Amino acid sequence: MINASLKELADALAARRVSAVELTEHCIERIGRLDKGLNAFITVDPGRSLEQARAADARIAAGHAGPLTGIPVAHKDIFVAKGWPSTCGSRMLASFVSPYDAHVVERFNDAGAVVLGKTNMDEFAMGSSSETSWFGPVRNPWNVDRVAGGSSGGSAVAVAARLAPVATGTDTGGSIRQPAALSGVCGLKPTYGTVSRYGMIAFASSLDQGGPFARSAADLAVLLNVMAGFDARDSTSLERAPEDYARELERPLPGASAGKPLGGLRVGVPSEYFSAGLASDVASAVESAIDELKKLGASVIEVHLPNTGLSVPSYYVIAPAEASSNLSRYDGVRYGYRAPEYDDLVDMYCKTRAQGFGAEVKRRILIGTYVLSHGYYDAYYLKAQKIRRLIARDFTDAFRQCDVIAGPVTPTVAFALGAKVSDPVQMYLNDIYTIAANLAGLPAMSIPCGFGSEGLPVGLHLVGDYFTEARLLGIAHQFQKATDWHARVPAGYA
Repeated sequence: MINASLKELADALAARRVSAVELTEHCIERIGRLDKGLNAFITVDPGRSLEQARAADARIAAGHAGPLTGIPVAHKDIFVAKGWPSTCGSRMLASFVSPYDAHVVERFNDAGAVVLGKTNMDEFAMGSSSETSWFGPVRNPWNVDRVAGGSSGGSAVAVAARLAPVATGTDTGGSIRQPAALSGVCGLKPTYGTVSRYGMIAFASSLDQGGPFARSAADLAVLLNVMAGFDARDSTSLERAPEDYARELERPLPGASAGKPLGGLRVGVPSEYFSAGLASDVASAVESAIDELKKLGASVIEVHLPNTGLSVPSYYVIAPAEASSNLSRYDGVRYGYRAPEYDDLVDMYCKTRAQGFGAEVKRRILIGTYVLSHGYYDAYYLKAQKIRRLIARDFTDAFRQCDVIAGPVTPTVAFALGAKVSDPVQMYLNDIYTIAANLAGLPAMSIPCGFGSEGLPVGLHLVGDYFTEARLLGIAHQFQKATDWHARVPAGYA
């Protein structure tokens, strides 16, 4: 059961071989038994989950089931959910219970899915390792002394350790793809605006995007079919006709032939991604994956993304600037944490924010406030936005030569817990291959493609042109039909 695909689970539920209640109870039992050593979940509520499962069973019995009816899902604790604590991994919101559902949560509820709980994450999604959470770090199931990746580390680990069949996450600079790669699962960041940000606690509004975690590309397609869609409550939500993101999973490409399902596909490999800084074990696994794409019929060409090296510095101007604005609402007045002792209103503001925010959040607020201040806006923020446009133009030029861009997700495999906490710049550089897709608003995904040193997972990064999620999923699906990296389970969790 724990290794079944979403289709297999849906078929079992429809045939009454298993009930939604039994499936949910199985996941709850695994969370209770295994999560103590992983810290993937912040909140679980078995009573609430089983109530949803019983409603799903009734819906199945009435013949009104969909592909996700009765399927347990874990939500990153950045999505608010009515009646659930919604903490965003922060002391500032540790006692906040949401009075409403995020759009993504609504969509899963409407589909009949069962909420298993809320997953751990870097505080306010600020981090690359899921170590900045007020609730403690998330641990990697492949080696519990290593990081899970961030900021959606709890969701990635929940899927990798088979605590949940699927999960949701958010990606601001790689926060779905990076933990997916380091934890050995699949993660997708859609085109910006495809998934509504309503009810998603804001970090950097022009970069944040929700997306799914699963064990296969086929399952990601099912999840994105539920998550995507226009939402009038989000001014950045794109009003587009609905599409079936699973439509290209088995559809042959125009140049396909027997044994060559990716015939005619042009895979661009940026030379900038295979330079100094990329660990040899990661490079070897990614190069082997690209060779597999060639065996499946794809042609590989070298492309150039000359402004890749500027993605990290521009991101760490733009994202903190937006964060400093978004986090100004947490002042201890309306909701969230309030300092227990203070002298006056200003003192309450200062002590509340000093005590409620962690070190990384404070660092980014300070940086963001500085770059937006009078005299520095033009020198830093405006210049970073101009670089952002250059980065997007690089991708536009590259996609004139290729259909998809492939490369590594992270420079190394999962590093040791605590190894980079005292060196923020080294932590930030872990996002060097993923940030550019967020700055450009492009769809991108990570799929398992091998193992590096000490048996730790490596991810293959696939970036597509705008609104080509179905194509990305189809390419990944064909790769996964020919390989079994995505089916590997960490020892002790099978």
